[in-house]
Amino acid sequence: MEVQRLPALSDNYIFVLHEPQQKIAAVVDPAEAKPVLNLLNQLDAELVAIFNTHHHFDHVGGNRELKRHYPQAVVYGSAEDNGRIPHQEVFLKEGDTVTFANRSAQVLFVPGHTKGHIAYYFPPTDQAEIGELFAGDTMFVGGCGRLFEGTPNQMVESLGKLKALPDQTRLWCAHEYTLKNYKFALNVEPNNPVVQERYAEVERARKQGEATVPSLLEQEKQTNPFLRWEDQNLQTVTESRDPVKTFGRLRSMKDRF
Repeated sequence: MEVQRLPALSDNYIFVLHEPQQKIAAVVDPAEAKPVLNLLNQLDAELVAIFNTHHHFDHVGGNRELKRHYPQAVVYGSAEDNGRIPHQEVFLKEGDTVTFANRSAQVLFVPGHTKGHIAYYFPPTDQAEIGELFAGDTMFVGGCGRLFEGTPNQMVESLGKLKALPDQTRLWCAHEYTLKNYKFALNVEPNNPVVQERYAEVERARKQGEATVPSLLEQEKQTNPFLRWEDQNLQTVTESRDPVKTFGRLRSMKDRF
């Protein structure tokens, strides 16, 4: 299974999963249809699945047009998003499994950004030594999603699930927010050398027009402040040793940053 990243809208990413031998493809969070259709034409691949992480327009905006071109493509989404995702046919819950080509993905229920948010995790296989996590807007490189429909407690639990995945997992998140995320991280921890180094890497990449997605979970666990609510430095900054309060105060700081 190959993963191709497509830029869309102002700062979105769409991910196309491709199995060249079978000439089939799946798409994760199609913000718009045109770039997906163009790539499918180049690949000479048939779209068989649309995997949505949540109902926001910049993640499902291409569903209708893609279904017009590929009516056989099955649309997946959270059971909690019933009625909110165009053409949704499969309603997923925590612990469900979805398949594409020769890979199976675990469905993780990760509310917080929205009430029904899910993530798709493809574990490593004998042929693929690294896992693939499609996290939507729950976790970003260096950050996490705003709490539009959920609570800090929900988001800590959700991020905890993602944090528990193996270090050698690629994080495919749906927005290029990384530079701003690490500007915030550096503002919070100006004397953290690991964060300083990571910020410099991201700044260089963006100046050269390079994408920062995907990243490795190993790196996120070391530098993403929203995964480090038990870190003493961040507890000092937020004046709390309670994980939920530490996270919630960090998130509020980021909202105002």
